[in-house]
Amino acid sequence: MDYVKREKDLAWEPHPFLPIQIKLLLTRKTDQADLTCFLVKIQRGQEIPEHVHETQEDIIFLLSGKGKMWIEGIGDFEIEKGMFIRVPKNTKHRIYNVTEEILNYDLFIPPLF
Repeated sequence: MDYVKREKDLAWEPHPFLPIQIKLLLTRKTDQADLTCFLVKIQRGQEIPEHVHETQEDIIFLLSGKGKMWIEGIGDFEIEKGMFIRVPKNTKHRIYNVTEEILNYDLFIPPLF
């Protein structure tokens, strides 16, 4: 369990069930944390299909990039650098129409993995 990590020392790896790349920052498995925190990279033209986290809040902060997002009950909207997005648990959502590679910080409470 590391208390300090450098992003540059972490490897990109495939997400366990979505077609994206992630860098794990904090997990229950490796850090005994009560949340999961990672960086997400979504390439231009790629998308995250509609899905739901039945027990987790999904907190997203966009560090760079542009695209569109859909959240059940809200609808479609443009996403870009500097946006903070909260997806409540058990709420369908997706990211699509990525026109500039997206890099975002993603936090799940309770832990996703």
